[in-house]
Amino acid sequence: MKAFVVAAETVKDETLFAAYRKQVPGTLEPFEGRFVTRGGGLTLIEGEWPHSRLVIIEFPSRAAAEAWYRSHEYQSIIKLRHDSSVGNLVIVDGHVD
Repeated sequence: MKAFVVAAETVKDETLFAAYRKQVPGTLEPFEGRFVTRGGGLTLIEGEWPHSRLVIIEFPSRAAAEAWYRSHEYQSIIKLRHDSSVGNLVIVDGHVD
């Protein structure tokens, strides 16, 4: 079953975040991750949404998504994201009840 990593974030330091953004795609390849959406262009139609950026990454399974997040390659750049943005990151299973 597919799984998705969803990040809702607000960038605080564009320079640091650009360095992070540039390196992420290479970390996805070994885990067959692919971007579904990556960026802004949000239109809020209901409720509250505090972040200007939304990223959705599709993986073939939850195990692949979790392995990507824990991988040395991703962990070696995660500080760039933490230092340059605020937000939430979740993994969600890709099935519908």
